[in-house]
Amino acid sequence: MVEISQLWLPVVVSSVVVFFASFLAWMVIGHHNKDIKTLEEEQSLVDHLKTLNIPPGTYMWPGCGSHEDMNSPEFKARYNAGPWGSINVLGAKPNFARNLALTFLFYVVVSLFVAYITGQARAVGAERMTVFQVAGAVAVLAYCAGSIPGAIFFSKPGRFILTEFVDGVVYGLLTGVVFSLAWPGA
Repeated sequence: MVEISQLWLPVVVSSVVVFFASFLAWMVIGHHNKDIKTLEEEQSLVDHLKTLNIPPGTYMWPGCGSHEDMNSPEFKARYNAGPWGSINVLGAKPNFARNLALTFLFYVVVSLFVAYITGQARAVGAERMTVFQVAGAVAVLAYCAGSIPGAIFFSKPGRFILTEFVDGVVYGLLTGVVFSLAWPGA
C-alpha cells in the first residue's frame, strides 16, 4: 500500500498533463469543431429569449410538471407533435478563467482518486506496467463513464458522445503513464 501523500507528484503532473491534453483536443486538434452547431437564425432566437426573461436553469420541451401531467392528453399531443429539445440558460456571462480553474480542479480530484485506488492496489516499487494498468483503468473510467448516462438521456449526438469518450480514454491513458513513471520506488 502506498500513502496518498507519497503520490503528490503524479497527482499534480497528471492533472497538468490532462489539462493541456484537453486544451489540445478542444482548441488545436479540432475534432470537437463539429460537435456543437450554430443556428442560422441565432439572433432572432436570442432576441426572443430575452423577451421571455427565463430564469437560469436547464429546460426540456415539451415539458411537464409531474407524472400526472405526463399522462394528460395535452402533454401527449405536444410530445407526439414535437419538436423536442433542451436549453441551458446561464445566469451570467460564462467566466472562462473560472471555468478553466474548475476544470483543472476536477482533474486534480480525479487524480487524487486514481492515487488512492492505485495506492491501495500497488506497493512501493511495483512494476511500472502494473501501476499503469490500475491507474490507467481507473482514470479512463473516471473520464469516460460519468458523462455517458446524462449524454444518452439528454440526447447528445452520438458524435459528441464518441469524441468525449475518445478524449476520456486519452486522458486516462496519459494519467496511467504519469503514475507509472512517477511511482515511488519503480
